[in-house]
Amino acid sequence: MPETVNQNRRHMMAATVMTIAAAQFPKAGAADAPAGATSSQFGPLKQVNAGLLNVGYAEAGPAGGPPLVLLHGWPYDIYSFVDVAPVLASAGYRVIVPYLRGYGTTRFLSTETFRNGQPAAVASDVPALMDALRIDKAILAGFDWGARTANIVAALWPERCKATVSVSGYLIGNQEAGKLPLPPKAELEWWYQFYFATERGRAGYDKYRHDFAKLIWQLASPQWKFDDATFDRSAASFDNPDHVAIVIHNYRWRLGLAQGEPRYDDLEKKLAGGPVITVPTITLEGDANGAPHQDPSAYAKKFSGKYAHRTITGGIGHNLPQEAPQAFAQAVIDVDRF
Repeated sequence: MPETVNQNRRHMMAATVMTIAAAQFPKAGAADAPAGATSSQFGPLKQVNAGLLNVGYAEAGPAGGPPLVLLHGWPYDIYSFVDVAPVLASAGYRVIVPYLRGYGTTRFLSTETFRNGQPAAVASDVPALMDALRIDKAILAGFDWGARTANIVAALWPERCKATVSVSGYLIGNQEAGKLPLPPKAELEWWYQFYFATERGRAGYDKYRHDFAKLIWQLASPQWKFDDATFDRSAASFDNPDHVAIVIHNYRWRLGLAQGEPRYDDLEKKLAGGPVITVPTITLEGDANGAPHQDPSAYAKKFSGKYAHRTITGGIGHNLPQEAPQAFAQAVIDVDRF
């Protein structure tokens, strides 16, 4: 059920978003805000022990509202949702926006815990967080690593997931698939994955993580004219002491160059079969996504519940919730009504 959101409508909706956001979030002083910088901010972050982590997260909306967890990707952070959260909070949702392991104020509880970036481990953090917050069931919405995490939770623990919004569709993979060669053009798009497979790549990412992330932002969203203030606000989250270890392990695991942990073996076996997602889902794609992604027709059959796909036009790239916040927020509201 394809749907296209046109540019004019997107501009009108974006204006609505910023009006609501301005009413709910404090503005930076005019002297502190460079031209073109977004003024939206989250309130004071919260911390909670959840599973292996002490998770840092932003929260907005009524405590008794329908729970919604927004999941960011790499190399991004919770500010991808800074203009989405107030819209959904105004709609009555209890909005939870956590830093993934290795980002921001999220920390491992033990120095002895393996810094594991394999997808099953990252996804397992979500039900652990929900348990800590006494949330039985939530809508999950995300992009990049966050979309993959939402896919995995919906596939493995559908009883915890009311519905999902997934940018770029079905992203569950496995190590065996990761070993298969792709056509040269497709391999080129994954250049950083191969860079991270080397020790030089690990050291280079550690040394230049901010420059590296900015380059990825530019390549993945070639038409998004973000300013330095917007990037720097998110880049601060990459200073997490576990960030490099988590990122490098994630990409090396995908290529079968790093092992995971035995505790996740059963989960990975289930994921290796490409399980169908049964909960209601809306998938989104930007018309100018510069990151590797499939055509929506390639994954439509992976969703057996009520399903719709929307392509968001107007030069929208990979960081869809930050580039088209109203379209993302509307998808959450609509999938909740499915």
